[in-house]
Amino acid sequence: MRSAKKRGAHLVHFSEACLSGYLGAELKSVKETDWEQVRGYVKEVQALAAELKVYVVLGCNYQLTAAHKPHNSLYVIDDKGRIVTRYDKLFCTGCDENDGDLKHYSPGSELVAFSVKRVKCGLLICHDYRYPELFREYKRRGVQLMLVSFHNARMTEKQYRHYGMSVPATLQTAAACNYYWVGCNNGTRKYAWPSSVINPEGWTVNKARAHRNGVLITGIDTDIKLYDASAAWRERCLRGIYHSGHAVNDKRSRDRTCI
Repeated sequence: MRSAKKRGAHLVHFSEACLSGYLGAELKSVKETDWEQVRGYVKEVQALAAELKVYVVLGCNYQLTAAHKPHNSLYVIDDKGRIVTRYDKLFCTGCDENDGDLKHYSPGSELVAFSVKRVKCGLLICHDYRYPELFREYKRRGVQLMLVSFHNARMTEKQYRHYGMSVPATLQTAAACNYYWVGCNNGTRKYAWPSSVINPEGWTVNKARAHRNGVLITGIDTDIKLYDASAAWRERCLRGIYHSGHAVNDKRSRDRTCI
């Protein structure tokens, strides 16, 4: 946070569960969590955000009542050190409550947006990126910058080469299809694709060094004029009209079996 502030950052974006540890990975179960200690560290981050006058998106597990598994969350801390909202991962991996992330976490149920310096930001966590409907709904809500936090590390080299790099490609597609910026933060343990920033054309404009700790600084200019291939018809598409121009009323158009 201090390094980012020195380099002019207004918003510091961290990876998934970076403060609390990821259940099923760093922690075998929620029983290993000292919730008072976790809350104490969150308060330290809040105090530093106020001192530095920066916004923070912080990955951290969030405790629910004893009867429920915690959320996998992103705290949004403003430049006065206040928690202004929290995003809870919607799509936890697993086929049922005893599988994958669902073995450890309760899914959230709400999309969350907030603004920094008049830039409207949306939030997703890791496996959420597999659901293009979420990116589209954020577009409907006027989001200009998507912040997606990952814990997509510790793959084998084979997994990394055959699967890992599909994640950045999917995020590039989301940026280009919705014409907004995407900032994706990942862990640095081998093997992991590096954190990066993607512009609304779908180009990766900044990328961290793979498997190295570091601070990636990127300016987000929502006024910049970039090529938007879908600009003319995207709003109609969002309303459920799935064609450009004017649909024809023609019997040969309706007949799908003739030559």
